[in-house]
Amino acid sequence: MATAPPTSSGSLSSFFPTNKMPSSSSSSVSRRFATPVNKSSSQISSMSSDINSFKFQPIKESIVSREMTRRYMTDMITYADTDVVIVGAGSAGLSCAYELSRSDPTVRVAIVEQSVSPGGGAWLGGQLFSAMVVRKPAHLFLEEIGVEYDDGGDGYVVVKHAALFTSRIMSLVLSRPNVKLFNAVAAEDLIVKGGRVAGVVTNWALVAMNHHTQSCMDPNVMEAKVVVSSCGHDGPFGATGVKRLRSIGMIDRVPGMKALDMNTAEDEIVRLTREVVPGMIVTGMEVAEIYGSPRMGPTFGAMMISGKKAAHLALKALGRKNAIDDGTSLSCTTDDDNQLGRPQEEEKHFQPKLVLASA
Repeated sequence: MATAPPTSSGSLSSFFPTNKMPSSSSSSVSRRFATPVNKSSSQISSMSSDINSFKFQPIKESIVSREMTRRYMTDMITYADTDVVIVGAGSAGLSCAYELSRSDPTVRVAIVEQSVSPGGGAWLGGQLFSAMVVRKPAHLFLEEIGVEYDDGGDGYVVVKHAALFTSRIMSLVLSRPNVKLFNAVAAEDLIVKGGRVAGVVTNWALVAMNHHTQSCMDPNVMEAKVVVSSCGHDGPFGATGVKRLRSIGMIDRVPGMKALDMNTAEDEIVRLTREVVPGMIVTGMEVAEIYGSPRMGPTFGAMMISGKKAAHLALKALGRKNAIDDGTSLSCTTDDDNQLGRPQEEEKHFQPKLVLASA
């Protein structure tokens, strides 16, 4: 597996820290995952030499139930009012959660994912093929988190299987003490107060999909200082954040993504990642839905970099000093924002310059 030489760009080096996570092939990671806690290698060898004598420690069934319930309910209480809620645990949402938790361990991050299995479409490449293609220089993010790749030598790299990226970033994100993933939970609606998004309305995903079968299945809520919507492109559970903004009149249009143009699409998705209404940042393919930029097809670099950018927008909105900031005003407006159907004087955005102009 090839690894490109370090970049000399100042902006890139600030976006991709030099203190990278060890790769999956490093000895430190191998030891960490190969040696169970409180078990010596001699005990493991003895156990594996006579597998037929293997016997589990006894446990009461009620203990299992109590442990699961206590920990989950504690998390629900802890994250009922949190700093950032990320809706959608695809490649953009997970990249955002990774960057948030890495940049500031004091920021509490809740991830809401309607599927039992997080990862979105990043478990496979295009057309259900397994390889993941990432255009340079977004491959630096793969190096940062320790995902090996083959260097295509012509502006792109290839990860053997997309699941290597998704499983790696998910394990890094979920190991952070300031992050909690609530999978099989759907965001049914937004909390909006005084024209600002202030959280999400949640329910079990199976309940959200079956409201037509029962009555009185009321939801729950998560309040948040910032909501990051990474719900992907349009579909039954796709682009739900921006579609809800439209239905409640906070934006006028969701034109949908245009036809595929890979070279244009990835740049546009990163460039247009921003706070679209006060309190809500949109990242990943949902950006293409709201701004009508082209679809990008089976490349994944824009998802990763858009997620990282969204994280720093969230840090900036929270007033954290460790956000990457080029000094752009929080009241910055652009012609792109006019596509949302509101006068410029009503728009207030923080929009940093594109860190990776060729990502």
